[in-house]
Amino acid sequence: MRLSVVVSSFVAAVVGFGGTLALVIAAAVAVGATREQTASLVTAVCLAKAAETLILSWWTRMPVITAWSTPGAALVGASAGFTMNEAVGAFIGAALLLVLTGFFRPLTRLVSMIPSSVASGMLAGIVVAFVMGAARAASMDPVLALPLLLAFFVIRLFHPALSVLAVLLGGGVLAVVLGRVSGLPAFEMSTLVWTRPDFSFAAFIGLALPLYFVTMASQNLAGIAVLRAAGYNPSAGILIGTTGFFSLLSAPFNALTTNLAAISATICTDPEAHPDPTKRWLTGPFYALWYVLFAIFGASLVALFDLLPQSLVLLVAGIGLLAPLTNALALAMADPAERVPAVIAFAVTASGLTIGGIGAAFWGLTAGLLVLVLDRLAARRKRS
Repeated sequence: MRLSVVVSSFVAAVVGFGGTLALVIAAAVAVGATREQTASLVTAVCLAKAAETLILSWWTRMPVITAWSTPGAALVGASAGFTMNEAVGAFIGAALLLVLTGFFRPLTRLVSMIPSSVASGMLAGIVVAFVMGAARAASMDPVLALPLLLAFFVIRLFHPALSVLAVLLGGGVLAVVLGRVSGLPAFEMSTLVWTRPDFSFAAFIGLALPLYFVTMASQNLAGIAVLRAAGYNPSAGILIGTTGFFSLLSAPFNALTTNLAAISATICTDPEAHPDPTKRWLTGPFYALWYVLFAIFGASLVALFDLLPQSLVLLVAGIGLLAPLTNALALAMADPAERVPAVIAFAVTASGLTIGGIGAAFWGLTAGLLVLVLDRLAARRKRS
């Protein structure tokens, strides 16, 4: 044991939680969740992440770190027309698909066959609205937002992983100083709230399937890549199936899908966590401990966010997705032959198009794949 193990696990947990909490709360608001349901969402996801990380790290002797699906939260936050009951049904559907993927390897290969350009175009279309929301926050309350934006771009030059969290904490203090916050909420003990799931074809196609795809393509596959880059050789099926199982257990308590982490995992797999690669798995149990503590205070944190100015919440959610948007756009434009399908996927998804109750993410991915197939058929004819 080293102190660095404890420190690295704490930094990873705080970055993963504080940097995207605003986005998760925005997702809950988008589907009409009550404050109690939102607090239950945060609590249930934290408990699921704690259990997954503890079990997988101990079992595999690797630093297997899990997280909530940030792109998934953005997808839910950008959706329209779904109730919390339908969202819970979609969370269960996505979790079942993840469990099937863990046990049925061809599904993993099938998802990995989706061109990264088109998948990234869809992801960029999902998150771009939130990034633009950060720009709108500057016009809503420039006295509050502009100094925070400046601080964000300065801090990210030195500590990119902590820049969003620094803005959240600094923004809270600044909001109090400027009189934007009146008082602090009383401590509330977190509780789990059961929500009856509603299963509908529109919610499965428009929410569950896109949630599954973005979770696999942008989270699970990336998380496995991080572990392999650090010299580990994990069994993808066990990791994905386990996160899917705990997502299934937590979904009725309003919880978003959980998955393998990428950024947080990078912190825990780094040599600074422990110079011996065989001992870095010890970051997992401590990471789980921090998330148990976050679960206990989940209700109080949601109550605190209810008091923050809307401009600050928009700002934090937007800058928290700036890096994913940048990465998604870079991948979408990487292959010149696939740029048009990627742009189509981006444009249709960003448009918010809804047909038959099915959301824009599904239509964006479908449109991008269709144009890609047509382009490839045309290219084959030219060669022949």
